[in-house]
Amino acid sequence: MEIWKESQLTQLSYANEIDVAYQISLNFIKNLGFKFCAFSITSKTLGAHDYTLNRNNFPQDWNTQYEQNEFSAIDPIVAHCNQSMLPILWTEDVFSQAPWLWQALKEQGLQHGWSQSFHDEESGLYSILSLARSHCPITAYELYENLGFTVFISRHLHALAAQHLPKRAPKPSTPHLSPREIEVLKLSADGKTAYEISRILNLSERTVNFHVHRAIEKLGVCNKTAAVIKAVRVGVL
Repeated sequence: MEIWKESQLTQLSYANEIDVAYQISLNFIKNLGFKFCAFSITSKTLGAHDYTLNRNNFPQDWNTQYEQNEFSAIDPIVAHCNQSMLPILWTEDVFSQAPWLWQALKEQGLQHGWSQSFHDEESGLYSILSLARSHCPITAYELYENLGFTVFISRHLHALAAQHLPKRAPKPSTPHLSPREIEVLKLSADGKTAYEISRILNLSERTVNFHVHRAIEKLGVCNKTAAVIKAVRVGVL
């Protein structure tokens, strides 16, 4: 690796503020031959509006157009990055369904670029890193040669930016019921009484009631009916 690359990437790895890290990343990307760099991270939380953090040095006119016209809803690059972490080159073919957007990119000197995303399924956050320039199409070799650097940059920016965004609420842990407790609840769901369950499972009625009470405790409910309902909701039954 060239000395300047190693030096700047090391500097980036020690950056712990998103604005500082973005500026280091921008300088690195400019040294790779690109004029523009954009990074965005979004948190889609259930029942809430989207939270987004953006950093870019795109022309102000482009940023204004993009926001006012809600281009993100029709941007094929965003659509790809929402579904895949594979990099995508900006080409006229990619924008075939939105030619006016492609024309706007060219007018702003942003026609040669690529984007890649990172999806963090655990937190519900995903981010997009984009590089662009006004001259020289990007070759497959150039993409391959620099992909490792941009992956490192995008992961580091993602980690720093994620500190400022709300994360998806963790899924509640599923209560661990024993096989016998599950059997008893299944039969209870079928309308069987404790006496009937005891005959079916060849247990004493007292033992059946013990398993029911243990299931009630584990599921955090107050009676057998509630235990059956809760077990179905959390996927135990």
